[in-house]
This record gives sequence, structure tokens and C-alpha cells, in this order.
Amino acid sequence: MIEKPTLLSNSFRFITIAMLITWLILPLIPLAIWSFAKGWFFPLILPKYWSLRAWEYALSDTAGVLDSLWLTIFISAVATFLSILIGVPAGRALGMYKFKGKEIVELLILAPTIVPGIAVVLGIHSVFISIGLTNTVTGVILVHLIPTLPYMVLVMSGIFANFDAEFEDQARSLGASPIKTFWYITLPAILPGIIVGGLFAFLVSWSQYILTLLIGGGRVLTLPLLLFNFAVSGRNDITGAIGMIYILPGIIILLLTAKHLSGRSAVGGFGQI
Repeated sequence: MIEKPTLLSNSFRFITIAMLITWLILPLIPLAIWSFAKGWFFPLILPKYWSLRAWEYALSDTAGVLDSLWLTIFISAVATFLSILIGVPAGRALGMYKFKGKEIVELLILAPTIVPGIAVVLGIHSVFISIGLTNTVTGVILVHLIPTLPYMVLVMSGIFANFDAEFEDQARSLGASPIKTFWYITLPAILPGIIVGGLFAFLVSWSQYILTLLIGGGRVLTLPLLLFNFAVSGRNDITGAIGMIYILPGIIILLLTAKHLSGRSAVGGFGQI
């Protein structure tokens, strides 16, 4: 029997959502104001003069913001694709099967989310130097897999823990090829997990600063690096404009995948049988 929501529960839900939205949006308000301000000094609540100068500079060829934007999108998209490519079969193995040493494998997969990123990258920096992957886009993409893969594997293992392999067996017994079985049976069942895991992977890659700086050596200039450069230089107006550009793709992706972020089928931990 499903209980009807009461006035108290509805009020609590509304207050919780309102507080969450306020908590998320409030830090963006000063950023947006700075991007249109022509000087904003204490104790003024709002700038006295407004200008589009920061946006004109940020969108010009001189600033290099658009080049960094497209480069960041490319790196994050490729890192996400590789995370999906590796994470789906790895998640299936961890979610559906028991094998010796499974707990150790799970711990190793989760390790990059526990150990600070700088400690991880310092350990592989010399390896990347020896094989010529430092200061390259390829090296940055590969090092981004360190923080993105655990999220993808974690989500997919939860999906496959609730997946019934008998549907695949029935499809094959009726003459379906492995490709058709995957396309028509497996993929629809795991697609929400792929979308959610891919979203996590993209946003984690999108926000990387330390890993990109150490492996890219400052030559692979992604948007987080460019944003930090303007922030430390004291150009708050340009920092605000670039900051708004920086958060826009993440908001768009969240809106496009919002319907897949709810529901038990899209989340989970390492599967158990």
C-alpha cells in the first residue's frame, strides 16, 4: 500500500529542494555579477558600473578561451568513451561473478578515489616521461582515466548485480547472435547505468586540474588551467566570464540526463551474488 504524501512531508520536501538549489546557485551569483562588472569594490552590494568588456575578451581569439573549451570537451569526451569501453565489461565481471581476489580488485579500483590525485600522478609521472606521453593530449586523456574509471565501474557493477542473464540465454537459444543479444537485450537494460556513469566520468574529467597540469606540463591548456591563470592574476571580471563558460557544459549535460539520475537502477555499489 502506497501512503499519500502529507502536508508535513510535502513541506519538508519543498524546503529541502529549495535549500539544495540555493546552496548550488548562490556561489554562482557573484561569479555572474563579476563577469558583467566594471569594477566591484567593498562595501558596494552591486557594481556601480556594468560592462560587457570581460565577455568580449573571453570570446575573442586573443584570450584562447574557445580553444581551451573545445580541447577540454574533446579530452573529457574521449576519457568518458574509454571509461565506458573499459568500465562496462569490468562492471559486468564484478557485478555478476564471484572469483578469487575479487575484494582486492574492488579495493584497487576504488583506490584512486581515496588517494590524493597528486600522489597517484607523481607515481606514474616518470613512466609517462619515459614513453613520451608528458606534455601531450594523449597523456592527459590516459591520466584522466585514473579518476574516471572507478566511477564508471562502480555504477556498472551495481547495474549488472541486478541484471538477469537468463534473458541473454533465452535470446541466444532462439538463434540471436551475440551482437543482436547485446543490442536488443543487454544494452536497453544497462543504458541508464552507462548514461549515469558516463556523466560522472565526463564531469570528473572536465574538472581535472592537478592531473592535467602535471602530465600536460602547462602545454595542454584546458579550461580549468586557463581559469586558474586568470584567477591568480586578479582579473576577477574575466575570471567570472570564463567561470560561467566553464560551468555551462556541465549544466547542459545534467539537464539532458536528469531523468536517468533518479531510480534505483542507475545507482549501486559493487555487486554481490
